[in-house]
Amino acid sequence: MSEQLAVMGRLWQEHMRAPFPARLHSVQSAGVEMAFLDAAIAGCVSVWHENGGSLDTERIATLRKRLAELDQVLPLITEAEELRYLERLRQLAVLASDSEHPA
Repeated sequence: MSEQLAVMGRLWQEHMRAPFPARLHSVQSAGVEMAFLDAAIAGCVSVWHENGGSLDTERIATLRKRLAELDQVLPLITEAEELRYLERLRQLAVLASDSEHPA
């Protein structure tokens, strides 16, 4: 788990420093509002960190649902900065949703 915490910590710091891509503020892609998707995943990842690497089953379910939406959207993104931002967000969601110890 300590390696996962280290990877998550690095990715989370990168994510927190990166501005949300401006174009995505008002974009709805594949029926998914991008700003909401980002906020929902970031909120769950933040709780994951606060809980030392665990999430309750409701947040795990939220992450998995948002991951499915993100997987629909990613093939439609062509701008490099947006893609980098969303792929990092996806990686954070995958790692957090794979929590083996629900709170």
